[in-house]
Amino acid sequence: MKNTIPILIFILINQDLQAQKVFQTNAEYKADITVVEVDQEYKADLLVYKVDRDYKASGNEGRWFFTDREYQADFAIFFVEREYQADIKVFIVDSGYKAGWREESLKNEIERLINE
Repeated sequence: MKNTIPILIFILINQDLQAQKVFQTNAEYKADITVVEVDQEYKADLLVYKVDRDYKASGNEGRWFFTDREYQADFAIFFVEREYQADIKVFIVDSGYKAGWREESLKNEIERLINE
């Protein structure tokens, strides 16, 4: 029982840090992450599926819920025009099961940027 409580606390904290409620800013300096949308799936670091409800956007697996208010978001993004300007490259997919990281090495880096 003693070991169960710390593990449960870790899971709850970790799940909250990886939430995917996103706010799209209108200025780069306001963003936690800069993003470029690529035109081909193979070019993407992350395959993103836009969900229609915020509760569907848990975990760091590419299911994003776009909020209208910045205070509701877990992190803010700014879409840039060129790949070299972006922290990550995303491709929007049409199904939730397709969402996920193609470049796993960036997953932890992006989590670090979000939590700074």
